[in-house]
Amino acid sequence: MNNVAVAERLPGQPAAAQGSPPQLSVNNIEVIYDHVILVLKGVSLSVPKGEIVALLGANGAGKTTTLKAISNLLRAERGEVTKGSIELEGERVQDLSPNDLVRRGVIQVMEGRHCFEHLTIEENLMTGAYTRTDGRAAIEQDLAMVYDYFPRLKERRFSQAGYTSGGEQQMCAIGRALMSRPKVVLLDEPSMGLAPQLVEQIFEIVKRINEESGVSILLAEQNTNIALKYARYGYILENGRVVMDGEAAALRENEDVKEFYLGLSASGRRSYRDVKHYRRRKRWLG
Repeated sequence: MNNVAVAERLPGQPAAAQGSPPQLSVNNIEVIYDHVILVLKGVSLSVPKGEIVALLGANGAGKTTTLKAISNLLRAERGEVTKGSIELEGERVQDLSPNDLVRRGVIQVMEGRHCFEHLTIEENLMTGAYTRTDGRAAIEQDLAMVYDYFPRLKERRFSQAGYTSGGEQQMCAIGRALMSRPKVVLLDEPSMGLAPQLVEQIFEIVKRINEESGVSILLAEQNTNIALKYARYGYILENGRVVMDGEAAALRENEDVKEFYLGLSASGRRSYRDVKHYRRRKRWLG
């Protein structure tokens, strides 16, 4: 069977990444907003322990909604999971509060960074440890770890977050998540609004965090090229459905993915008009 597969599965059957047993499983979930608007339509995916998994798709495909379903932040937006299940290490967690999920080790880094602008960088980082009960020494040790990953934050630790750059705020948001000692980080559009060189730098740090700390990462990203460079496995969402999944290396070489998401074909880069035409004839939606 090909490593890249069109998503044709029985309801409730997870689109499982190969390898380790899943630490996080999303099983055939549906999400409805305002009791009438169906946004996710049977989404299934899994994140093995210690892996980076990419959730790809255009704006509006359902990536952020999927992350918010996992972190249980939908209710603040009048959304709810109406079918399916979400499991952490084999235990259903979809009915837990966001607070309880953080204590269980699942934390979301929101799109757009969302730092507390009136607090300093270090005060922002310390808010990530508010659920911890393991003492000041352990928290200080993890703060030093965050500064090791992000030396720029140490330089700016006494600066008010609202006056720091977009890249520094993104680093702060990721560092704050690490302060909670997470098992799984849900990382939403970390490249948004950042210069390409800075995006590469942040992804290199994310990779290092994953390798050294063993934190599992589910990465929602429009920048397919950068996401597939650092992830091991990927899922592609279209209109609230998983339409393709596979090993990242195989997805990068898949002609459908290259032509539609990377703007490339066997003959080289395509024009916007060609890509727009390809949108209408994609094989996996036929």
